Amino acid sequence: MFFHIVLERNMQLHPRHFGPHLRDKLVAKLMKDVEGTCSGRHGFVVAITGVEDIGKGLIREGTGFVTFPVKYQCVVFRPFKGEILEAVVTMVNKMGFFAEAGPVQIFVSNHLIPDDMEFQSGDVPNYTTSDGSVKIQKESEVRLKIIGTRVDATEIACVVLFANSNLDIACLISPRKPAY
Repeated sequence: MFFHIVLERNMQLHPRHFGPHLRDKLVAKLMKDVEGTCSGRHGFVVAITGVEDIGKGLIREGTGFVTFPVKYQCVVFRPFKGEILEAVVTMVNKMGFFAEAGPVQIFVSNHLIPDDMEFQSGDVPNYTTSDGSVKIQKESEVRLKIIGTRVDATEIACVVLFANSNLDIACLISPRKPAY
């Protein structure tokens, strides 16, 4: 699910950033451009852990911009079929609930919640079983099993099921927006 890999990217830098802090500016731009993005091939880039190499820059004619090949190490999150996600519920409403598993947000529609669970509004909205033995509310932990994935260029869609039931849950896993 989480992997530490080496990736490469060509970074363009404006001439005003040339000088003694060129490397710092390049690394800051790399972090801003790459962290929190999704690549269908590698998954979600969670964090850049180091820069291995910055190659010689090539000047782009007419603009003065320079393109640098950068090789960097990063942690990526990529869900696979058969894996179990442990997620924390972040919001519950009559439409379903949102949960977070690492860097991704998962939405589970109310149409896909077991029939014996009913939505209870109030101070703490939740889905509760008819006998009251199971309650899904904010800060609850849910376990979901991935039974299928679809990979696009900018997102990864998964079909998951509750680990303790036979109910299929379809959801879209997309990058969580950073708080800053």
